[in-house]
Amino acid sequence: MIVNVHNPGDTADECIRSVLEQTLPPDEYEVIFVDDGSTDGIAERLDTVASVRRNVRVLHLPYTGTPLRGRNVGIASARGDYVYLLDQGDRLERGALALMHGRAVETEADVLVGRLVRDAGPPMVAFEANSERADILRDRLLTLLTPHKLYRRAFLEQERLGFAVSGGKVAEQAFSLCAYLRAKIIAVLADEVCCHLGEQEERVDEPAVVVTELRALLDVVDGGTEEGRQRDRIYAFWYRSMVLRPFLTPRFAGSSVDRGLTFTIFRELVLERFPERLDRYLPVHLRAVASMMRAGRLDQLVSFANESRRGELRAELSDVRWSGEVLELGLAVEIHTSAGEPARFREEEDRLYWRPPGSVDQTLLPDAVTDVTDAVAKARIEVYVRQEETGDVYFVPVVCDIVRIREGGRVRVQVHGQARIDVTTAALGEALPSGLWAVHVRMYGGAHRAATTVRHSEGPFTCLGVLAERPRRRLVVPCWSDDGELSLCIEPRSFSHSIALVSRGTTVTRQKRHIYVVVPVPYVPPSGGPAIELVLRHTTRHREISAPALVEPGLPGRTAGQLVAKVPVARLLPGKDQLGPGSWASSLRTDESETGLRFALEMRGGRIEIVPITAVDPEHDPMGRDTPLRRLARRVPGARFVLRLARAGRHRYLRD
Repeated sequence: MIVNVHNPGDTADECIRSVLEQTLPPDEYEVIFVDDGSTDGIAERLDTVASVRRNVRVLHLPYTGTPLRGRNVGIASARGDYVYLLDQGDRLERGALALMHGRAVETEADVLVGRLVRDAGPPMVAFEANSERADILRDRLLTLLTPHKLYRRAFLEQERLGFAVSGGKVAEQAFSLCAYLRAKIIAVLADEVCCHLGEQEERVDEPAVVVTELRALLDVVDGGTEEGRQRDRIYAFWYRSMVLRPFLTPRFAGSSVDRGLTFTIFRELVLERFPERLDRYLPVHLRAVASMMRAGRLDQLVSFANESRRGELRAELSDVRWSGEVLELGLAVEIHTSAGEPARFREEEDRLYWRPPGSVDQTLLPDAVTDVTDAVAKARIEVYVRQEETGDVYFVPVVCDIVRIREGGRVRVQVHGQARIDVTTAALGEALPSGLWAVHVRMYGGAHRAATTVRHSEGPFTCLGVLAERPRRRLVVPCWSDDGELSLCIEPRSFSHSIALVSRGTTVTRQKRHIYVVVPVPYVPPSGGPAIELVLRHTTRHREISAPALVEPGLPGRTAGQLVAKVPVARLLPGKDQLGPGSWASSLRTDESETGLRFALEMRGGRIEIVPITAVDPEHDPMGRDTPLRRLARRVPGARFVLRLARAGRHRYLRD
């Protein structure tokens, strides 16, 4: 185990603990910390750890500003049969090293890639299934070019593999590429999370450095492959990611500093190393970039970058229903333009052609460039759920259809999908753990992919909760998060919390001097639930109104119940227990606790309407009432974890 460190402060604590607390006995693995000239006291701390742990060593290097030399030194100093490379912000699962080593020995792998996860961003596509004989292209290993892998040390020595000490990002990727091309066996361990990746420091290398390193990397590809489709597809990966895509970023579009020089340097590389036949592996917008670069049209490229960066993928909920313990979602997914409208295509003889922004010179983009028929035919969506607190990700089954919608001589293309979330098996055959799970959608169209969440809309939705019987009785509630994302809450903390989750669906009806506030209830226990009251607090004045609430059950398995509260209203000179003008935050109170709801009442000129709580209280905490303890949890590192432990000790909703 080789860990690079440089002035991490306290941010390396989780990493250090994770490598020291592995389930392997200490005499079966070693940890080598390579300190790159730190000055914040971490070097002394690590020396202290090494003095009391026989399997820990610390190597001190003069400051280099890069982890690459430290990795080389660590690999040269290692004694084990395998080495694993880690950065100071990463964290290993406790059993990761034993699991990866066992699988590597079992498969006789030169390189083993254990499942990596990030707390933010989409999941990594290479971890959909285990593989004992992984292929670079088939198993999409080029999406895993960070050094986080288990390497057989004898293999690294035999192939004389090392990092280019003075290199940048591309040189770092070249190490993984060399290992992939020269390894006899590459294995992928996907069914267990091995490493949580920390935040990566954003590095911007000079264009000349990137181009130089790309040329060297392409030489490696030439040396490790034969001419043909495999080499072309590997070339196309860097063509997309390192050459063309940066020209559509806000950094390029928004700044003119050295833009011409960057364009000139990369255009020379395109003309020299990336022939037009590679364009077949590009999504249409990058084919357009390639055409503009070959034509030498920097002006057109800048205009196109400014237009393209504002497009987005949207996923709308067309249907939602329960089938036993399985939540079935109907989704319609579509690309929208920078103007916020659905993308529309030109159709001729059953073929579809992309319509570039109006600012682009159409003569630069012939039909061979704009033809998207094949990409549309290959389009599909993937659906996965992400745990809000842990970042764990699990894919769920989905069936897709491509639908063409003809409007006024143009064609819209939607991918319709039917996803099934089985809460008892979705976690790789196991039940989804308790917590809030956001639903994410990722669409592929040829070489292009985009991701989004299912956002709140006026489409169909059910607030009905379902009792899952396995592995134990747990309530499962579909809901919209405070950010408007479709989510699934498994085992709400309390009866009030289950209502709070779906309280965005609250309605209000006024009758003379009263209003009736009706809040959906996803599940009403046989006892009817605890005695409960609706509490309304004025957001600017010290006023509070409470009203007893009646809980009415729905039809089990078919419709949700509802909570109804009758609140007195006065337009002028409201009394102590009457609702008056202004904004009123809402909560539910029982004998044991109070839980904040996700809506507020807004009264203006005698008119009352429901608004999101965040519209009147931007600091609203979806965990519940905004108490001093919760405010502390948002500011103090580790306090959220303590809060969750304290909350977990309370009685669960279904055990009351």
